[in-house]
Amino acid sequence: MRLRHKPWAKDYMQAQEHVFITDPASLKGNWATEFGNDHPLFIEVGSGKGQFILGMAKQHPDVNFIAIELFESVAVSIVQKLVDTPMPNVRVLTVDAKQLVEYFDAGEVDRVYLNFSDPWPKTRHAKRRLTYKTFLATYEAVLPRGGEIHFKTDNRGLFEYSLESMSQYGMYFTDISLDLHVNEPADNVRTEYEERFSAMGQPIYRMEAAFRPKI
Repeated sequence: MRLRHKPWAKDYMQAQEHVFITDPASLKGNWATEFGNDHPLFIEVGSGKGQFILGMAKQHPDVNFIAIELFESVAVSIVQKLVDTPMPNVRVLTVDAKQLVEYFDAGEVDRVYLNFSDPWPKTRHAKRRLTYKTFLATYEAVLPRGGEIHFKTDNRGLFEYSLESMSQYGMYFTDISLDLHVNEPADNVRTEYEERFSAMGQPIYRMEAAFRPKI
């Protein structure tokens, strides 16, 4: 889907300092200070327009959430929603997931969410998939020992690839669903894409995977 350019997005977001973080590197190791508490910190890589992370933040006020969305023209939708309906436990970043270690200290993030990531179906683009081994190493670097990744997609190919990639990396799975909405958990928060694909009758694949503590 082609992104609609919004030239005003950057200036608008930078004016919302209570929501949008313009210099996340300065908060590395100090996110608890930014939120004013020591609650767990969950991040979503590729937050889109924010339906999932805002739903989670509402459902879990005792958890701090950071929406990470590379494209300003998309992330601005999250910021607008937070201006209209303030949520003190949410912040927004427009950074590249490859550089997470520049913004978070070791063990500072308690959980990573990956929802409906770009499948990059061509083999030559495998390194761009958010479950490729280099990305997994990045997540591991900011998560605590035994930290978890929660993953959802409608793309069976990406799901199978991710299971294999995580397994080869040494991760283990605590939950796997091949059709999440058959017995949908009451606390499941749907993303925009999840609602769309489910309405089309496509199964939603989900997993929870954890890194093995290193000895």
